[in-house]
Amino acid sequence: MKRPAAFLDIDGTLFRSSLLIELVDRLITEGVFPEAAREQYAYERTLWIDRQGTYEAYIDAVVRSFIIHIKGVHYGEFAEIGRDVVREQGRHVYRFTRDYINQLKSEGRFLVAISQSPKTILDEFCEGYGFDKVYGRMYELGPEDRFTGVVLDEHLIENKANIVRRVRERDGVDLSNSIGVGDTEGDIPLLEEVSLPICFNPNQALYTHARRRGWKVVVERKDVIYEL
Repeated sequence: MKRPAAFLDIDGTLFRSSLLIELVDRLITEGVFPEAAREQYAYERTLWIDRQGTYEAYIDAVVRSFIIHIKGVHYGEFAEIGRDVVREQGRHVYRFTRDYINQLKSEGRFLVAISQSPKTILDEFCEGYGFDKVYGRMYELGPEDRFTGVVLDEHLIENKANIVRRVRERDGVDLSNSIGVGDTEGDIPLLEEVSLPICFNPNQALYTHARRRGWKVVVERKDVIYEL
């Protein structure tokens, strides 16, 4: 009998920040990345903090900086720093999605985590939450276990609907009663593929789309959780 599936975005949906942002910041602090790496997304970060730019533009700039500076970094050093980030921040999550995951697990659902963060740190983070499958950005390793800077299977993670289809084909899950949770317009392709889309703390673009489509919208503010 096929298990019903649930797909959850991680950054900003379960984790209260971005694993990638926290990882890059730590890589710079530890001297693995140069300080110049921070400068490559500083402008977009300032615009986002001042609410003059979008979070998508900010995270895209962080991704570009990461791809440039990960080249030549040893996997072991990278993985250890990722473990440190998760040890310190792995419980910095939203109550709604944390408790909802427990409910979904009790229902016997096949849980899938999706993120633009590197799969190495994502695997570490998701281990404590009982996900059955984890999809994140994967980076090629070259000689001596050093990163080449090449992104693997980028087409898959760029469109989250592709992940839903892959899980259906490879894991034989039931999509007729599937659930998806996301927080930005990048999650729209995922939410379009499931039976029950949930927009959690959505940005303006996703909120506008959700209202037009009649999707469920949930907001967590401080210690209050409510539906719009």
